[in-house]
Amino acid sequence: IRQDVLADAIPAAGPRAGWGAYVPGVVMALVVAAISYSQTGSYPQVRAWQQATAQTPGLLARALDPQAQPLNEEEMARLALGLRTRLQNDAGNVEGWLMLGRTGMVLGNAGTATGAYANAYRLDPKNRDAALGYAEALTRSSDPEDNRRGGELLRQLVSRDHTDIRVLSLYAFSA
Repeated sequence: IRQDVLADAIPAAGPRAGWGAYVPGVVMALVVAAISYSQTGSYPQVRAWQQATAQTPGLLARALDPQAQPLNEEEMARLALGLRTRLQNDAGNVEGWLMLGRTGMVLGNAGTATGAYANAYRLDPKNRDAALGYAEALTRSSDPEDNRRGGELLRQLVSRDHTDIRVLSLYAFSA
């Protein structure tokens, strides 16, 4: 009797389901994953970042061309994003840091401006634009320590050349 019970418990070998039975489940899982990613993932931000990176050369050319139409605030923000991306791969580009600093100042983004000018100044302390931009960003900061450092930098710039109108006007503004 025992052998009969055990024999009944073992299923008989029959035809197995082919791969076709699994295809709908796999397709459904992929569709659910794609919809979930598009709804909760960062795809729109990644796409905007890629577009900003691709548009950077054109936006930069427009920003530097006095005859071209000025950039609006959205284009300036895309230019800043593209410049930051470029500078990740070319961190020694003083002109890139200066342009990012100027863009940060125009956008009213003190953190971006100060950081960019600090990098430019660190890379080339003798660069007058880097020193002046960094001093301006520091003197416009709400932090008293930044104001003090900006004032020191301005005093150094004035002592080197007391005829530079930009330096003198910023020095007067910060006093």
